Amino acid sequence: MIRNSLPVDPAWSSHPLRALAAGFVLALLTWPVASSPFSAQADTAGAAQTGASGFDLSAEFATSGLEAMDAWRLDFSARCLQQGYRLDTIRGLLADISPLSLYLADPEAGGASGIADQAEFSKPIWDYVDAAVTESRLVRGAQKLVQMHDTFEAIEATYGVDRQAVAAIWAMETNLGAYIGTFDAANTLANMAVEGRRRAFAERELRALMTLIERGDLQRDQLVSGWAGAMGHTQFMPTTFLAHAVDFDGNGRKDVWDDAVDALASAANYMATSGYRRGLPWGLEVTAPLGFDWALADGQDRRMSTWMAAGLVQITGEPFAQGEGTYAELWLPAGARGPKYLLFSNFDVFKTYNQSDSYALAVGLLADGMIGQTGPIAAWPRELGTLNMQQVMDLQAGLNQLGFAAGPVDGIAGRGTKAALRRFQVAYGLLPDGYPTAAVLDYVLAAAG
Repeated sequence: MIRNSLPVDPAWSSHPLRALAAGFVLALLTWPVASSPFSAQADTAGAAQTGASGFDLSAEFATSGLEAMDAWRLDFSARCLQQGYRLDTIRGLLADISPLSLYLADPEAGGASGIADQAEFSKPIWDYVDAAVTESRLVRGAQKLVQMHDTFEAIEATYGVDRQAVAAIWAMETNLGAYIGTFDAANTLANMAVEGRRRAFAERELRALMTLIERGDLQRDQLVSGWAGAMGHTQFMPTTFLAHAVDFDGNGRKDVWDDAVDALASAANYMATSGYRRGLPWGLEVTAPLGFDWALADGQDRRMSTWMAAGLVQITGEPFAQGEGTYAELWLPAGARGPKYLLFSNFDVFKTYNQSDSYALAVGLLADGMIGQTGPIAAWPRELGTLNMQQVMDLQAGLNQLGFAAGPVDGIAGRGTKAALRRFQVAYGLLPDGYPTAAVLDYVLAAAG
């Protein structure tokens, strides 16, 4: 465990678990992007060096070695004092921060990371699933469900969250506790704030750490985290810990680092609060009849009666167990030629951890696989390939130019881009599955002139 040290692990920037830091991507997708990297230096130039009590805060901190970080720390500390946080809390949290190249590398050198770098956004979905849903995780997850049967039984009964779903989150976040991180949460969040694009989010999380420390829930030397500040077996961001962490074993501590029972129960509490429904599948793999209208895969929930009338059936051949009034969405993660799913509300609960569809699919497949339900059954259309970031940007720009509103030209082929592409395909008489291929990019660019 880290004890007031700030390790820098350059290898972690390319570590395969780097993409699985749940709280980071969720927060990145829900907080606005501000100005360019290193905007903190301009924003904090001339920042107040005195807090509410009027003394000079600059005497409280040795230099971090980076002027922008020092300026931000003085400004943020003054604001925290004015908001009522104790000086000793602020000093203890921020005294030893230092620059991390992961966040504060020269932008021209391409060292800083962004959303588009994350595997769930940059990899073909089948490559992401292959890397996440491994035989080792499935086997070890199934073993944990047996070894910790009484624990999972109690968690499931208390929070109404299926045990395999909790175990799947555990597997995705830290490989069932095998790697909870070697970073310091306060330092990673401080670096994120100085980098500037996610400052409001990072400062909110730092204030949550201060609150947790001041009310006695955490000690400063506990704050071991992943590369984005998420902590413990199930990678809770500080605000998530503040809202949802529980002392499930009743030992007087909410410990998500060394106590897997507390961590798993806390994750179940979070999922229950987010609307998880026990016994409802996250998704069901289906097949469709010839001539099916793929434009129905438009992100809209429809009653099961509608899907059954349209000819969808489970790929296993089993009848649907869900009532005809249950709502589900038809999702084509790799277009009409790949696996097809009816998604239920629990899929969205998985996305409270990470807003990526690829992430949620991997969680669902792990959960199913741990209880012997292997998927997907249909083959991925690997031969179609995927577009690189620049090609996606060209696609988005072309769709926007044609009036199909793909949203920001960011190189991420998310749901907004795919919905715009589907509308283009309908308008131009193409198969409307919303899947971005090189061939459909050519169509869009030709239409855009």
